[in-house]
Amino acid sequence: MEMRTSESKRIFVAVTGASGSIYADRLIQCLRGKVDRIYLCATAAGQKVAEHELVSSSALRALLNGDINGSDRDLFRVFKNDDLFAPIASGSSAPTHMIVVPCSMGTLARVAHGMSSNLVERAADVCLKQKAPLIVVPRETPLNTIHIRNMLTLAEMGAHIIPPVPAFYQKPKTIDDLVDFIVGRLLEAIGITDHDLYDPWNKRMR
Repeated sequence: MEMRTSESKRIFVAVTGASGSIYADRLIQCLRGKVDRIYLCATAAGQKVAEHELVSSSALRALLNGDINGSDRDLFRVFKNDDLFAPIASGSSAPTHMIVVPCSMGTLARVAHGMSSNLVERAADVCLKQKAPLIVVPRETPLNTIHIRNMLTLAEMGAHIIPPVPAFYQKPKTIDDLVDFIVGRLLEAIGITDHDLYDPWNKRMR
């Protein structure tokens, strides 16, 4: 029987159909060696966007296409979005944290209003009811009133809303620098602070 400790981290990374799959790709790379399990699922639109935006050799595309090799077999569990028999669809097997990255406005709306028509929505509902951290990375601009109200609804239920808004005080030089800033924020939201993805503000004064 698998033993779980209070310190163990089992992270569900959900990829939905909004631009920004590079954040999910980088996140799963940075989670290696820092968590006990990574559950991964993409909506149909999320997988299409990942295939459009990422190079064919990306870790995310490989995993979503079932290409899991070596030690990754012990770390990753990849589920189809229609698999409501997946363990993370139940409160008794809820992940310790769930990150929806990127999060489309459609997924955000359905989660905010209690829809559970697929695994991503059901797992988010489970996290909310179990009081497990739910982190949402909404990728849309500009925002209309419906988007803002749905984000407020989720925030009032305890979800952590982290828009992928980069900072520039660290003087980024590449797209990777901008991505790493957001991924660093996501790691911190799940309690992982031992990373070097970006320099903190005014670290000389710390």
